Amino acid sequence: MDFNLSTEATAFRQEIKDVIALTYTPDRRSEHHRTGTFACPALYQELARRGLLERIVPGLGKGDPIELWILFNELEKASVPYDALSVILIVSAMVNRLGSDLQRERILPSLLSTKSYACLGYSEPGSGSDVASVSTRAVRDGDQWVINGSKMWTTMAHEADWILLLTRTDPTLPKHRGLTMFVLPMDTPGISVEPVWTIGSERTNATFFDDVRVGDEWVLGGVDKGWAAMGVGLTFERGVVGETNSGVALLRHFRQWAEETGAAHDPAIRQQMTQTAIDNEVAKLLTQRSAWMAASGELPLVEGAMTKLFATVAYQKAAHWFQQRAGAAGLLRFGEDGAAAEGWIEYEGRHAPLCTIRGGTTEINRNIVAERHLGLPKSV
Repeated sequence: MDFNLSTEATAFRQEIKDVIALTYTPDRRSEHHRTGTFACPALYQELARRGLLERIVPGLGKGDPIELWILFNELEKASVPYDALSVILIVSAMVNRLGSDLQRERILPSLLSTKSYACLGYSEPGSGSDVASVSTRAVRDGDQWVINGSKMWTTMAHEADWILLLTRTDPTLPKHRGLTMFVLPMDTPGISVEPVWTIGSERTNATFFDDVRVGDEWVLGGVDKGWAAMGVGLTFERGVVGETNSGVALLRHFRQWAEETGAAHDPAIRQQMTQTAIDNEVAKLLTQRSAWMAASGELPLVEGAMTKLFATVAYQKAAHWFQQRAGAAGLLRFGEDGAAAEGWIEYEGRHAPLCTIRGGTTEINRNIVAERHLGLPKSV
């Protein structure tokens, strides 16, 4: 098997690097860590201007499937924030696959030009990763739906123009049925957003829906078919659009600090760096497989769960190792004198646990692998 990139994919990688170098400045890096809004509009706009976003949307783009992985691989290696971009691609892929002609015509151009952002309205305060337990209700009233409830972890909701919203439309059915997905304009009356600050410095949000009235034109994938639509979204989110290559930047930052301080001569530290490099390579190969399947029209539900599970756990393990090795310097933040790797080690230590939670927790992904790949019975 040949793992070398094609000539076209190599050129695509270089173009992504050029865009990052052109648009992602140290000032912008400081700004998103200061504000908690992990987005880089200038970079996204340049990608869109060059047609690179539409090119890689699963099921829509015409580029080599591996280009989806290349984009996020380069963004993660450069420590570029991509929360907003990943949701743009997830929602675009879902609308392209499940949406009506009206939805595709209205939503896709706004997202793929990055003139609009989107957010995901899945989790709720009382259900977390048990997404099927949603209690946000959508009740039919004539030719409209009336939505009431709340969502948690709606990252980018304070900047978004669209929200992908999972609701319960038939409470008499089992919890995995009777769900309906909507894709709504965020300026619909009755929607409000409150900030929630995470341990990783990122701003996410709590989003509230009070007598929000919408028509059938905003139903995505069919009434009472929300769980199937949810599966499409989570498949793209897990193991395809980011959070599987964070260990590369972490290793680079730690190695630089270790060489500057002489810690790199410690055999135990060298062994941990080597293991992290091996884990990064495994995560890369798993991500390439998931990305190729998604961009080829398949839904890598199990493969995506495997990818996210391995990559995020390995990243958290490495972040823990390196912060321990850095000692007191590994507890100092950006801008503090003596901070290991200018504060990156401390930041990675806070950021890594979040990656094992969002997009489906480690426990959820373990269940998927156990049940759907290993054939083990569901837990009681």
